[in-house]
Amino acid sequence: MLKKTSLLTAFIAVTATTFAQSDAISKKYAQEINVESATKHLTILASDEFEGRDTGKPGGHKAAQYIADEFKKLGLEAPVNGSYFQPVDLIETSLKVSEFAINNKSYQVGEGFYMTATGEQTITADEIVFIGYGISNENYNDLKNIDIENKVVLLINEGEPVNADGTYYVSGTKEVSAWSTQRNKRIQSVASLNPKLIIAASSQIDSFLERFGDRLNRPRLMLREDYKEAPNSPAVAHVNFTLANELLKGKKIEDLQAKINKSGKPQSTVIKSLFKTSYGIKTSDVKSDNVLGYLEGSDLKEEVVVISAHYDHVGIQNGEIYNGADDDGSGTTGVIEVAQAFVKSKKDGNGPRRSILFLLVTAEEKGLMGSDYYTRNPIFPLENTVTDLNIDMIGRVDPPHEDNPNYIYLIGSDKLSSELHAISETANQQFTKLNLDYKYNDPNDPERIYYRSDHYNFAKHGIPVIFYFNGVHEDYHKPTDTVDKINFELLVKRAKLVFHTAWEVANRDKKLVVDSNKK
Repeated sequence: MLKKTSLLTAFIAVTATTFAQSDAISKKYAQEINVESATKHLTILASDEFEGRDTGKPGGHKAAQYIADEFKKLGLEAPVNGSYFQPVDLIETSLKVSEFAINNKSYQVGEGFYMTATGEQTITADEIVFIGYGISNENYNDLKNIDIENKVVLLINEGEPVNADGTYYVSGTKEVSAWSTQRNKRIQSVASLNPKLIIAASSQIDSFLERFGDRLNRPRLMLREDYKEAPNSPAVAHVNFTLANELLKGKKIEDLQAKINKSGKPQSTVIKSLFKTSYGIKTSDVKSDNVLGYLEGSDLKEEVVVISAHYDHVGIQNGEIYNGADDDGSGTTGVIEVAQAFVKSKKDGNGPRRSILFLLVTAEEKGLMGSDYYTRNPIFPLENTVTDLNIDMIGRVDPPHEDNPNYIYLIGSDKLSSELHAISETANQQFTKLNLDYKYNDPNDPERIYYRSDHYNFAKHGIPVIFYFNGVHEDYHKPTDTVDKINFELLVKRAKLVFHTAWEVANRDKKLVVDSNKK
């Protein structure tokens, strides 16, 4: 341990000497990163006009065009066959439930139920098979002597039968079995018997709908190259106990549950009840773009330093615009600012030795899709990509740092390259003097932040990364993440740390060494 520490200390010392030699030059160009221009860019990007910059929506396209226009004004090259845009082909899928009726009374998704399904179908039934908990094992079997193939079945989708003394019939002990602890186990078991449709009743549905209801009908995006039409499988309607009792016509699911618990015996029964639903998966193409600006290096121009952020946010929800000033308007602004500094250095004859790719990606909020697409379809070979410095939220202060806002969380700097970590540390010591917080760099971080932004799509290809992050605050993913709450002085200072780190990586004699593979 002592030997490793001393080696790292020695490396930092050597790095500091290298920095000192270009100290005045990098300091000069870092001044191009300033509050005035940062305020201008972010005020536009996070304005209502950009409608929350949702992927594939008009506001998202406006944001991409704004970034491309700024790259053009700066004089960055358009590296995608003469364009700043790398088209990202996406496909959108959504489940549309056009009808859901119990005994001729119609309900809308969110009114006590939601559905999961594949394919497209209309299902009608004049009887429902109640199968208790839908559990079958050697100790307890709800499905014994009952045929559910091609039938609409109703089951209790929570817990399992338990005696008054607390003994569970399934396990024969006071411990719940895998039927309770493994999500969807009973639904998968029942589905294997080929019912027409499963109606899964739970007392938790209403609270679930209250918490997640607005997301249930939201279309889902995926890269077109990943899309495969799902095979037809039994649809599942998740209903509350109120709708379950409507199906049971005079019986109550709570009473049936109590009988099962008291006797330890299934109460499977066929109920004459009318049910009808029509649903279908709808698919459509979605067009969006990564935005790329390129600054060619000099003698080491074949090697590329990537500076990235995502420009998308979550758009409009329930009539409210989610402006995403910090997430990730601040990171997008930071990339434009750093580009401004590097462009000025090159115009003055002090341009970087390695090339710089300024990469603003789409669809991060949908699952890191823009960066995933780029790393699968790189404009510049990944083997020539030296590092990715990724900026995702640098304009705010999180609660733990309210009394000392001069900080930034760094994630990933030592995961693949000890040299990158040392360069980052030295850049901060020489220039920005921020408090570097490595809380989220911990491999045991329960938030798993390392895996949750665009840098990870580079890291998984063995490319050293640093993720710059200010942490989560009270306005995260809320319509209140607005420009008036941005600390622009802090945003600029953090962006300068990115610049100084990139400057050293871009101008050093040797390519970064990849010497570790930490989680």
